[in-house]
Amino acid sequence: MRKILHIDMDAFYASVEQRDDPALRGKPVVVGGSALRGVVCAASYEARKYGVRSAMPGVRARRLCPDAIFVPPDFPRYRAVSRQIREIFLQHTDLVQPLSLDEAYLDVTAPKIASPSATATAQAIRAQIFETTQLTASAGIAPNKFLAKIASDWNKPNGQFVIKPAQVEAFLTPLPVGRIPGVGKVAERKLAEMGIATVGDLRGFTREDLQQRFGRFGEALYRRARGIDERPVEPDQPVQSISAEDTFAEDLPLSALEPAIVHMAERAWIATRKTDRIGHTVVLKLKTAQFRILTRSFTPEAPPASLAEFTRIALSLRERVELPADTRYRLVGVGLGGFRERDEVVLQGTLFDEDALAMGDDHPVS
Repeated sequence: MRKILHIDMDAFYASVEQRDDPALRGKPVVVGGSALRGVVCAASYEARKYGVRSAMPGVRARRLCPDAIFVPPDFPRYRAVSRQIREIFLQHTDLVQPLSLDEAYLDVTAPKIASPSATATAQAIRAQIFETTQLTASAGIAPNKFLAKIASDWNKPNGQFVIKPAQVEAFLTPLPVGRIPGVGKVAERKLAEMGIATVGDLRGFTREDLQQRFGRFGEALYRRARGIDERPVEPDQPVQSISAEDTFAEDLPLSALEPAIVHMAERAWIATRKTDRIGHTVVLKLKTAQFRILTRSFTPEAPPASLAEFTRIALSLRERVELPADTRYRLVGVGLGGFRERDEVVLQGTLFDEDALAMGDDHPVS
């Protein structure tokens, strides 16, 4: 039986800003976005009380919380703090799987530091994080990753929650299906149409029923309803791709997708700032009303250097969609793939510059 922790920093970016600027403490802080444009990267708990959430358009955040203080993100600073936190994790176990700068799975079945329980290990890690960074973290403790992730959100902020093996069924039965990771608003609405509101309701459907309605995701729903998740904690898994996608309330023609593509590009670009690796390939994903999935991609000579460039490429990929003009689309996604280590990209760029100069080129490749 595994002992898995999911450690999740509390309002990480906003908390770093409040820690480093006393004038922001106790105030509704929004990182990213602006009063006029952009997407929210993070919101302090003072701002969340008004309904402000990450990935929300900045203009909507301003409407919800007129007194919000908008702060531009400082990802190098967030990455530095994240490295401090990662070092603490590694003192307790080598089985650490980062999900982003502010959260990770840890397998503490056999911890490096003797501990009476996984609960005690989580408490020790959270205490070390606060002592080192003056930031709080929440933790979920459970026999698998799926349950640990749900549990970490249970007593936020600055808390932890344990789900013991014998408690799994009783814990899951009354849980709203929307709490299952991967179940968004569209899937939740489809489940409601089937009379499914809770995980207990979901457990009443066969594997075949769910697969017929949801395809491969139906298999995942069947297993999650029973608390089954055999995925191991996989350390040192480098980021390969990052994307954001959205399913529309009603199907739209290609000509009407520009605002959605711009919004998804911004969400994806913000997510790419959470990794030290650099992506090269821009990907546009579309799903038709008939559930046909199309992807179009482009790899420029140099990685996209800005949100504007990334968005421009994503929008240009529409020109490579060759379906009839009256085709309707139910989903759009924008992603960045082909990630490489930052040092590798810098070295490659340096070599290109030297080659270009050696050839007498007045405009070296950037």
